[in-house]
Amino acid sequence: MTDLCLLTAHQMLELLKQRKVSCQELIEAHIARIERINPRINAIITTTFDFAVDSARRLDSEGVRERPLFGLPIAHKDLVATKGIRTTFGFPPYAEFVPTHDALIVRRMREAGTVLLGKTNVPEFGAGSHTFNRVFGPTLNPYDPKRTVGGSSGGAAAALCSRMVPLADGSDTGGSLRNPAAFCNVVGFRPSPGRVPWGPNNDPWTELSHQGPMARTVSDTALLFSVLAGPDRHSTRVLETPGATFRELHPVDLSDLRIAYSPDFGGLPVEQPVRQTLSQFATILERCGATVEEATPRLDDARRIFSVLRGLGFRKRFNEMPKEHFNELKETIHWNIEVGNALTLEDVEWAIAARTRLHSRVVEFFETYDVWIGPATQVMPFPVEVDWVREVEGQKMSDYIQWMEACSWISVTGLPTLSLPAGFSNGLPVGVQVIAPPRRDHFLLSVAKSMEDATDFQSQLPLCS
Repeated sequence: MTDLCLLTAHQMLELLKQRKVSCQELIEAHIARIERINPRINAIITTTFDFAVDSARRLDSEGVRERPLFGLPIAHKDLVATKGIRTTFGFPPYAEFVPTHDALIVRRMREAGTVLLGKTNVPEFGAGSHTFNRVFGPTLNPYDPKRTVGGSSGGAAAALCSRMVPLADGSDTGGSLRNPAAFCNVVGFRPSPGRVPWGPNNDPWTELSHQGPMARTVSDTALLFSVLAGPDRHSTRVLETPGATFRELHPVDLSDLRIAYSPDFGGLPVEQPVRQTLSQFATILERCGATVEEATPRLDDARRIFSVLRGLGFRKRFNEMPKEHFNELKETIHWNIEVGNALTLEDVEWAIAARTRLHSRVVEFFETYDVWIGPATQVMPFPVEVDWVREVEGQKMSDYIQWMEACSWISVTGLPTLSLPAGFSNGLPVGVQVIAPPRRDHFLLSVAKSMEDATDFQSQLPLCS
């Protein structure tokens, strides 16, 4: 039964639909795997096994098995509300918090037929690209348990790559879907603004933070995305394309593509193992017939734009928190709140205008290139006891998020982007960031699928498997 866990989500679905395996058998196989592997890596921090078995039995009694995610096990990030199930945000005062409602994406996945196995670990309130907190401790990398899984969707990425679940949800402001995907050799997809409605949400107008799918393959990522995406009448700024549009991917001939390759996005420090692995990945694409050219649009101002928008978000999110809880926040969150509190109206006006200019530049860039690739992380997975990276290639980092600018700079462009397995260096995964023109989410997924078919790095199992 454990071998079932090594299948893709699509393969599991086929077995369920043909009744070659029952939902209960599939869920119990995954529970057994979680019980065996999770103690070594600490990816799933709240389990719902009794609930999952009961849900599987109910699904087995259904006559029709046509729901898009029928019977598939899933884990939800510990930042999204799950009705009746503990949701801690990795924050000690909320260690026993139980929401009274489901987040919209949780409801959509449940209605599509998923079976919830538990919640995945996060940094405190998702702040930082290293998954540890004072409630549950760190999540360890299945490829090397002495190293980090990244973050903030680190528990999700670790659960996926160790085959404890085939699908997981995540969220991304400055790289929280892409960074852990790169560190764990899975796929993390940050879609276009408006593809996935986010709610309930106290700031529905923001376009910096996104929710999105994670999986071990691009096809499985597209499958989950087809359920998460699509309009919702209660949400603002949502694109009207139905989610089902993204379920089937169309093959893309790599030889038809002109690909821009940015080794460092215009001057960011990037560790040599990452550079070397991505250079080899670009060479594979060239051998497949793609035209690959080193090119980068002007990304100047992206650092300050991100700082202003993130600071605004932290100011709005935490300043209304009860004082006794506010004082309990970790130091890096307090720093980020202070950045927000120091902002002026002129700062915000500048950021809006500068982001508009940046978007115009990247739109013009895609008049020459079909797709754009570059590093998903600037460093390799680092020792788990390091709270954040202080230096990259001899360049000192001024704060706990600067080392992830390969992702945060792309966040402010508003372009759809994903992290795809791109190879290994000394046994540790490296991810490539694949970026498409505005609102070309389906094209991006199709291109990434063709790149995946040409390389097959996602099939290399970790030590904890």
